[in-house]
Amino acid sequence: MKPDKKFPLFIVSGASGVGKSTMCEILFKKETDYIVLESDILWQEVFNTPQDNYRNFREVWMTMCANVSQIGMPVVLCGCGIPEQFEICDAREYFTQIHYLAVVCETPILEKRMREGRGIQEEDWIRSSVSFNLWLRENASKTQPQITLLDNTNLTPEEAAEEADKWIRKQGW
Repeated sequence: MKPDKKFPLFIVSGASGVGKSTMCEILFKKETDYIVLESDILWQEVFNTPQDNYRNFREVWMTMCANVSQIGMPVVLCGCGIPEQFEICDAREYFTQIHYLAVVCETPILEKRMREGRGIQEEDWIRSSVSFNLWLRENASKTQPQITLLDNTNLTPEEAAEEADKWIRKQGW
């Protein structure tokens, strides 16, 4: 089936450990005007293709989101990613727009969340997450389309979810 109803797609990105999944889980449990999906649930090693920006993984998710949205509601997809990984996909045609929101926080807070909240001690993983978090903070306004930043350094997960919900609704559909 080819989706014929087009809605915007909302991508919620952010570094590992920043709090995006916790925030999206809150949206998932309470929202009735849009569908919230977590991209990690479909990850398999076959998708580990950094040489093409994980294109097959993005294509699968975008096609799934387009099909899910046929019920008459847009989809919010939570997972790591940047516009250049989605905008090149063939499935881009199924959406009116793609809006990007990245959850970020201050570096010491991210490191603490990773070590204490998630129990991650592997320094390479922490460095990679910190690096992506910094990249988002420095480059969000330079991407096409631009990424909106949601700094949750001083927000509870509930407050971050409320801010994300406001942002999603502001984009309209």
